Amino acid sequence: MLAAAIGAPRTPADARRESERGDVPGWVLITLMTAGLVTALWKFAGPALTGLFDTAIHSVSG
Repeated sequence: MLAAAIGAPRTPADARRESERGDVPGWVLITLMTAGLVTALWKFAGPALTGLFDTAIHSVSG
């Protein structure tokens, strides 16, 4: 930081920014894991879910 280079006192915000540098936020990891789970489930359960949907639509439409 420029403040550190010129010898100015550091603020708590500067220290927080430096300590979080390079960390992946938790919401990013949760989003990626959820997308992976949905993809894996869809791969195995996709045909069964499609069949259930088609059966439900045909029973409603007559």
